[in-house]
Amino acid sequence: MEGRVAQGRASTGVPRSDPHWLDLLPSALIGAALVAAALAAYWLPGSVRYYNHFVWQALAFLDGRAAITWPVPGNDFFQDVFPLLDANGNLTGFGLLPFPPLPAIALMPVVAVFGLATDERAVSVVLGAIDVGLCWWALGRLPVSRLVRLAVTIFFGFGTVFWYAAQLGTTWFLAHVVAITPLMLAVGMALDGDRAARRGGAAPPERPWSTLLEDLRRGVRDPRALLDRRQFWAGLLFGLACTARLSIVFGAPFFILVGSGGSWTRRAISAGLGAAIPIGVLLLYNLATTGQFIHPGYEILYRAEAYGYPTLGYHPDWAIEDVRYLPQNLAIALAAAPDIAPSHLPGALGPAAPVCLGSTVRGLFDLDCPIATPHPIGMSILLTSPAYLLALPVVLRRGRSRLVVGAGLAILAIAVFNLMHFSQGWVQFGYRFSNDVAPFALLLVVLGAERLASRHARGMPLVAGLIVLSMAINLWGVLWSSLLGW
Repeated sequence: MEGRVAQGRASTGVPRSDPHWLDLLPSALIGAALVAAALAAYWLPGSVRYYNHFVWQALAFLDGRAAITWPVPGNDFFQDVFPLLDANGNLTGFGLLPFPPLPAIALMPVVAVFGLATDERAVSVVLGAIDVGLCWWALGRLPVSRLVRLAVTIFFGFGTVFWYAAQLGTTWFLAHVVAITPLMLAVGMALDGDRAARRGGAAPPERPWSTLLEDLRRGVRDPRALLDRRQFWAGLLFGLACTARLSIVFGAPFFILVGSGGSWTRRAISAGLGAAIPIGVLLLYNLATTGQFIHPGYEILYRAEAYGYPTLGYHPDWAIEDVRYLPQNLAIALAAAPDIAPSHLPGALGPAAPVCLGSTVRGLFDLDCPIATPHPIGMSILLTSPAYLLALPVVLRRGRSRLVVGAGLAILAIAVFNLMHFSQGWVQFGYRFSNDVAPFALLLVVLGAERLASRHARGMPLVAGLIVLSMAINLWGVLWSSLLGW
């Protein structure tokens, strides 16, 4: 496998033109402008949201316990709670959340001040805007033009379902927003370390098995020789992201192939040791609170949903992660469409409401008679974010780099795990599980956009067109989800 991380502009043979006006601006200024734009966009749609499991969990942590008070007025309608029972099978007034605890930990400083009045959505909006700034920073570790870097950052912030997740901020979506913060930092740190190693001449073409034996010999003499400090911290941040979204753990191949350390062995060991700390703490937390390393609440909730919502196609006799779910879930992720000229508004958790009674004129945002509405089960990634197609030229071309292979393996592994899961994230606009792979997928998108823009006269207009289309679709989805009260 080739030792390089990515081919930049200088390797395409296209002469460099005069500096773009973006090159004259401080990078931090552009990043700050992106954060400000995201703050405004994420806050504006707004609506009252009710699900705030992590606020209750943060309050429990501040009180020195893991169990939340449940059911009590204010959270008695919560789903996804594992009730704690006494010896007679009666409710004790407490319950456990099966969700990984990082979002609750992130909320603790705010909950310490505002208590149950904490606006979880406001926290989500702020963290979401910060994630957009981190995307700008991380993409700056790659050899791409400022214009392409800016375009792809805008795509992430306003052309993917991350916009919907960040502006919504309810329990399940806040987990995505919180997870992306350390994950984007980890990806950027790995890219930075790899770039520094190549500049220092420490990244020759790799021969995996020969370097493995050589590294192991060095490790026997001095175990510290197998540890790279920068890659350790990238792994620690990666592991931290897993304590918000478990499925992200399958992105590990990226940190084996990309980062500092000089060989895949040192990268894997360094990142693995870093990731093992937060993941190990999570497993011990589960063991201490439930007696099991994997939270039993997931299985109980699976049975409740499978029997409670038969129209969703769940199969109680299948496992919670089952390969037999792949076909139907892949159809949602890649092919699900909006409801065109619907006869009823999406019912989501309640009954569907009839529309267009006595009316023949449909409107784009007309609740009484809409042209189209989002499908609550989910919608195709390629339909809601067509700019993801920009990754194809990089994925399909010959001579793939470590970066492309690492990002591709991370995306594939996370996606397969998510697609085997019984539920695909309803009620939602788009396909929210795509947020788990977004930091890796954006690397392929930005390289594909750079390749297209630098090699074809109409490349940049095509890049811009796909991104603008993605933004328009996501604006439509965010506004409709607010109208429907999702």
